[in-house]
Amino acid sequence: MVSVQPAVKKETRNVAVITAIGVVLMLVVFLVLHLVFPDGVPFNYTVVLAGVLAGVVAVINFFMMGLAVQKVAAAADEDEAKRLMQKSYYSRFGLQVLWMVAVIAAPCFNVVAGLIPLIFPGFGIRMRGVLAHMFPKLAPIVGIGDDVQTEPAGVSGTTGTADTSKISEASEAEVSETSADT
Repeated sequence: MVSVQPAVKKETRNVAVITAIGVVLMLVVFLVLHLVFPDGVPFNYTVVLAGVLAGVVAVINFFMMGLAVQKVAAAADEDEAKRLMQKSYYSRFGLQVLWMVAVIAAPCFNVVAGLIPLIFPGFGIRMRGVLAHMFPKLAPIVGIGDDVQTEPAGVSGTTGTADTSKISEASEAEVSETSADT
């Protein structure tokens, strides 16, 4: 069993909170739209079930990425690090594809409510960074402190203290793979 580093636990907890807030807001929007357009926008168990389970899938996906980055940072060489990150990427991509197929195929899920929460972790992380840069005094409130890097690697004034070269390379490789897939 892999020991989960405190940073992975902390960020996964942050992403879980962000995702839960996003799911609740999405459900409120569905409810309001249903009240305004009762025949056009459903609000029933399919919306709630799909939204909650999609949020769980999104958090699991983020946690799996955190574990992969942890393994990449401990990898002995660059080829091993790249292999680990690619394996993680394909596993996480497969998880999301399976979820999307289930949402589309199963009548117990609302398709829209089952897909929207998948974007909440990425959006929330970006918003935390934006808020921390725009309002530095809010950084501790949005969960960005001295132990988390708030600027890209190589930029003067970074606050991270750990050697993030392997993590940055792995993240860049994943971003390149993601861009190539789209």
